[in-house]
Amino acid sequence: MEPIAQLPAMQRPAAITPPPQDPLRKAAQELEATFLTEMLKSAGLGESRETMGGGAGEDQFSSFLVRAQAEQITKAGGVGLAESLYHALKEAQDND
Repeated sequence: MEPIAQLPAMQRPAAITPPPQDPLRKAAQELEATFLTEMLKSAGLGESRETMGGGAGEDQFSSFLVRAQAEQITKAGGVGLAESLYHALKEAQDND
């Protein structure tokens, strides 16, 4: 069995660095995630269950789970709130 030869550095693909995110878009996405967090909490997501619940630990960390789920929903396209907010903020910024 022969060892696999390593690729020279010149043949390796360059690391792709994403462009810096627009601060307005980031703020709009954070606001949408916060909104979704509150909506998910109101829907009962993250509430402890009576049967076989996780106890105090579950109660303490369930808000982190709800927030992480809201952030993932926003990253996946969300409900459109972030895009609407972004366009409104961008228009207000351009008018100044």
